[in-house]
Amino acid sequence: MMDKVRRAGILGTGRYVPEKVVTNEDLSAKMDTNDEWIVTRTGIRTRHIAASGEAASDMAAEAGRRALERAGISADQISFMMVATGTPDYPIPSTASIVQEKLGLSHTGAMDISSGCAGLIYGLIIAGGMVSSGMADYVLVISSEMLSRHLDWTDRSVCILFGDGASAAVVGPVPEREGILSFDMGTDGRFWNSIHIPAGGVVQPVSEEAIRNKDIYMKMEGKKVFAWSVRRMKETADISLRRAGLDKKDISLFLFHQANLRIIQCLSEKMGIPMDKIPIELDRFGNTGPASVGIALDEALRKGYIRKGDKVLLDAFGAGFIWSSAVIGF
Repeated sequence: MMDKVRRAGILGTGRYVPEKVVTNEDLSAKMDTNDEWIVTRTGIRTRHIAASGEAASDMAAEAGRRALERAGISADQISFMMVATGTPDYPIPSTASIVQEKLGLSHTGAMDISSGCAGLIYGLIIAGGMVSSGMADYVLVISSEMLSRHLDWTDRSVCILFGDGASAAVVGPVPEREGILSFDMGTDGRFWNSIHIPAGGVVQPVSEEAIRNKDIYMKMEGKKVFAWSVRRMKETADISLRRAGLDKKDISLFLFHQANLRIIQCLSEKMGIPMDKIPIELDRFGNTGPASVGIALDEALRKGYIRKGDKVLLDAFGAGFIWSSAVIGF
């Protein structure tokens, strides 16, 4: 154990999206919709969809490899690994155990995190605590979501929103004034069933009736999710900023969960943040669940939008009505 608390931060990131791209025009050929209708309501133009033989663990492993390479950390230096996903390869075992094998991390502990679209930030916060306390030197945090396998592709209110993808980050010791400066996490379980897949668990196992009733697919109360996501994402951002002793003007980029352009525009207005400080990736990738913030972060780093000394706020809200945010210095 360490005698002194260390600062923990992100050393490198990676992301992966499947090769297949589905456009709004592709969807309009299968259902009553069109490009203008989708773009106006969501801001999404394309999304990537996994191949038939691809699994969430495959996407996770590739994103993890790229994060390790970017961080300059070898697999044998990783002390622990987490995979945030709501679409595991199997009910049992954890997807993390499968990813661990694919990455050759047989010496590490590994676990799944099921915290909806806030899962990656939850993982980063947990990893930061492990590194800061000296329990681990380097932790690999991965998020991977393959919701295309859980969508009713005749339901235009839901299927137009989502894409498949994965993102990853290596968390380790960083100098003072860098790293995870503050965070906030919360849950409002009263609304757990506002985003859920009814069948597939022990409450309602998969059956012919469940398939016939389409209970094996994602269900979402769009208006409620929209209103509460804006409210909670604003609140958690304000809390993290206050805990870091910072003002909005001190933040170089706001990386909000990439669910819907209208949600992000509403946050921009309510928080008084110019849109040029909010990178938008959902037009190309759609809502990739917990991977979305990580994909946006990886894109921002690779494009040079984040420079030495910058402070970035990550913010997400998702299924279970779970939210989280973190202020990170680079």
